[in-house]
Amino acid sequence: MAANKNIFVDTNVLAYSNIPLSPFYRQANKRLKKLRDQGIEIWISRQVLREYIVSMTGSNHLTKNTPLIQTVSDVRYFANNFIVAEDNVQITDILLSLIEQIPMGGKQIHDANIAATM
Repeated sequence: MAANKNIFVDTNVLAYSNIPLSPFYRQANKRLKKLRDQGIEIWISRQVLREYIVSMTGSNHLTKNTPLIQTVSDVRYFANNFIVAEDNVQITDILLSLIEQIPMGGKQIHDANIAATM
């Protein structure tokens, strides 16, 4: 069986890897470094970038001292160093099909959109 050469990374991993006070900081950084060292393509989406900004600028006690300029710099780094999946009409069609097949609502739609993007 051939090894998978790409992986989709969710917002939490990116946030944990950039919050030194996070209990998952070392683990997230180690995993991202290992993926890069193995030549695995790291994919994210525009939604993940937006969610990162929200999580880093929210009222979380772990992120309250993060300068906004640092969050902007982080997002630019992610956009330039990872493959960014675009959200388009095709993704919306897949999302709507998922909603028709699986009962969901509220914030679950955000995760379903990520699944549609993948």
